[in-house]
Amino acid sequence: MRPFLVGVLSLVVAAPLSAQNMRATITELFTFGDCGAPLCLNLTNEHGNHFIPALTASNETVIAFFTEAMGRSAANTPLSSSSSGATFKLVGGLPVRTSTSGGPIFAERAQTLGRGRFYLGANVTGMAFTTVNSAPLDNVTINFAHADVGRTGLGDPVLENDVIQLRLNLDMSVTVASLVGTWGIVDFVDVGIVVPFVRTSVSGTSEAQILPFGPTAVHRFGGTLEDPILRASTDASGSASGIGDVAARVKINVGQSERYGAALMTDVRFPTGSESNMLGSGSTSVLVLGIGSAQFGNFAPNVNVGYLARGGEFQADAIVARLGFDALVAPWATVAGELLSEWQVGDNPIVLPGDIVYSYPFERRIAAISVPERPENLLNAALGFKFNVRGGTVLVTNLMVPLYESGLQADFIWTLGIEASW
Repeated sequence: MRPFLVGVLSLVVAAPLSAQNMRATITELFTFGDCGAPLCLNLTNEHGNHFIPALTASNETVIAFFTEAMGRSAANTPLSSSSSGATFKLVGGLPVRTSTSGGPIFAERAQTLGRGRFYLGANVTGMAFTTVNSAPLDNVTINFAHADVGRTGLGDPVLENDVIQLRLNLDMSVTVASLVGTWGIVDFVDVGIVVPFVRTSVSGTSEAQILPFGPTAVHRFGGTLEDPILRASTDASGSASGIGDVAARVKINVGQSERYGAALMTDVRFPTGSESNMLGSGSTSVLVLGIGSAQFGNFAPNVNVGYLARGGEFQADAIVARLGFDALVAPWATVAGELLSEWQVGDNPIVLPGDIVYSYPFERRIAAISVPERPENLLNAALGFKFNVRGGTVLVTNLMVPLYESGLQADFIWTLGIEASW
């Protein structure tokens, strides 16, 4: 197991921390010219200032949306079940097994490890994001409007119809390597800790295009009225590595028979990951989970329902629901299937810019951003396997796919791990 642990850590910590933080890397994609300010599209004449109100109003919202989404994805990466592997209870001073399969991968079951027993695991989870709220990350469009300097309502004079359009092509990914440890302090109480090591990576290009509405290009990046420069581009890339948001867990089995069990679990994630480098959420979150499970021969279903309270300004609370099963399909193999979900409580903490409305020379509207507004809901389906190998070690593989298009999402999320209990 030791070589695997070394490999897990090297996947993350071998990547150097970028010289600037990752939030600055995102900001670079919105920066043109030499003024150094976000979305400073340096225009060559006095008309350039007329776009400043729209740029100022949108830049903080859009940049915050992407950076918060990335940090939230790193912090919300599913963690291994707290009591995977065999579970026991003491009967007459002797350990008696209370589960037959290798246990779930991400969901929780009611059984605890048993007094004096330990569980240790390590896993690596990777995801390369392809969409944000269902919009493709390689083609995000943001439109910026002219200031209303004439009659009330955009479009008068005619130059108010000019638009600066920004097109983003983003490549964003997260890799999380986690060390998981759980100790059965008594038969019905487990305590555990999860230490994640996170690597975030962002690269992309952006192109700003001025779209004149009238016969002349009053707004331009350079050139002359007769030969204007209407396009500017920039690119940026960076990566960061470090510890993520550490989690501490306590699970209490409140009732257990040969077939059915119930438990309560509290999972607290501390803001140990750098928010500016998108390695963590930047705030403490607390998950209180009710757990029910059953055992029908080699088949063990489980259900988890709880409430997740997040402390961040731009983070919403959520109702958590998980449904899964694990089944022993061979003496050396367990299959586990799970539905993992979070359902946002309340309104979106970050509201994206709305439509730009024009009154002259005719009424019309254009979208300020091609990313639709959606709640921060998650619904993922996972299927995994556990394989017993020599010495009591268990190898873990899992593939997860999203079923609901919200936030930053990958086409699939993979996990490889190793675990042991004694």
